Amino acid sequence: MAHFVDRVVLHAGGGDGGSGCISVHREKFKPLGGPDGGNGGDGGHVELVVDPNTTTLLDYHHRPHRRAESGGVGQGSLRHGHKGSTLELTVPDGTVVKDRDGTVLVDLVGAGARARIAEGGVGGLGNAALASRQRKAPGFALLGTPGQQSDVVLELKSVADVALVGFPSAGKSSLIAAMSAARPKIAEYPFTTLVPNLGVVEAGETRFTVADVPGLIPGAAEGKGLGHEFLRHVERCAALVHVLDCGTLETDRDPIADLDAIEHELAAYAADGLPLTERPRLVALNKTDLPDGEEMAGLVRATLEERGFRTFEISAVSRKGLRELSFAMAGLVQEARAAQEVEAAPVPVTIRPKAINDRGFTISREEKGGEPLWRVRGSKPERWIQQTDFNNDEAVGYLADRLQAIGIEDELFRLGAVPGESVVIGAEEDGVVFDWEPTMAAGAEHLGARGTDLRFEDQHRPTRAEKKQDQADRRASKRQVRAEMDKLYATDEAEDVDAVAGQQEER
Repeated sequence: MAHFVDRVVLHAGGGDGGSGCISVHREKFKPLGGPDGGNGGDGGHVELVVDPNTTTLLDYHHRPHRRAESGGVGQGSLRHGHKGSTLELTVPDGTVVKDRDGTVLVDLVGAGARARIAEGGVGGLGNAALASRQRKAPGFALLGTPGQQSDVVLELKSVADVALVGFPSAGKSSLIAAMSAARPKIAEYPFTTLVPNLGVVEAGETRFTVADVPGLIPGAAEGKGLGHEFLRHVERCAALVHVLDCGTLETDRDPIADLDAIEHELAAYAADGLPLTERPRLVALNKTDLPDGEEMAGLVRATLEERGFRTFEISAVSRKGLRELSFAMAGLVQEARAAQEVEAAPVPVTIRPKAINDRGFTISREEKGGEPLWRVRGSKPERWIQQTDFNNDEAVGYLADRLQAIGIEDELFRLGAVPGESVVIGAEEDGVVFDWEPTMAAGAEHLGARGTDLRFEDQHRPTRAEKKQDQADRRASKRQVRAEMDKLYATDEAEDVDAVAGQQEER
């Protein structure tokens, strides 16, 4: 059975950022050469790119989970981790990207159009990048942040100028085969096309594309049959052509009833742009090469023209009326293209700079178990939480310094937070909880100044005289210690002699 896929759910994941490295440069006669830990590499992004050679979403139907390359970890000797490569996923021209709620994120039309659907994680800084005048020997590095996880819906809408709509077996496939080089499957028995077909038609100097939209029956807009799956392919078309079967073998059908049924389905379908029933429409009375077909066309044409439809009697087999129909379709296409050129005039781009007083975070008060809880949200503090190694006290102290620097502590004071209350940074599912104290140091204050090492403080190089004096002091100290030891030994020997003499007298 043919399986046409024009709608898939894609689960995309950006690559994780690599963690920074903790390293100290060492070489002979220079055991402490300073921090030299490299930075971690950024994770790769996931992007959708329109490729003219891609015509289906079937690949993403079979493999819906895609993930970009993660960044490499930093290493010693200032070796930075590699950056994860961007994962480019090719999609057909006319792919619409939506979120799970149905909101359109981007409409990809035109070769090379691209959209980023998942951001890669940020690589963490190594201790070399964290070093400063005040922090000469950082004993920590920042972790890489995880890549963004994104679930998007891809919908394929055929990029065509004119859509052929009508009941199954009305002759749409035969018509598109007669007017263009397309060769869809055509049979002498009633069946419906399972895959929309595209054909290129030339009428004079105008070239346009025609789409065969299959399977429209009563109830298609509500999901009955295959019509609901293919109605989205009509949305991009500038004009519609009703293909009515004048030679149908079914006694309960006639062209007027077929037209009313299809118009009802077009009106019921919620298109993203202009409603389908408000677009220019033509009527093609097909199969007039049959005696009954020609007679039926003559009976209904006056009624259709009274309704305002431009009507053409055609035959896909004998090619009757196809030239007139093609030029009428070309006229509608030209009008639509002229209107698009007017709408595509350059629009001034307005840049809205970030507000000066935007602190980058918000704090809200919540209740949990009858106890107050303060929730901090913001891209900066939440990213810093992800970058912190909570097994390293110095790293936690550095986090406290960063949070205090952007004013979180002052804002908690202003809102009435009491020391000892819980502060959560992040969302409900992945937030980090602190028992808030005004310093926010989380036990790291006993380390003293962050990132200091007394071995780096003494930068004085002794002179030759100082070295001689130091050597003389060491010799004098040795002589003094030796003299004290000799005196102690002499005292012990005298005590031993007196003890022996006393024992002899007693005997």
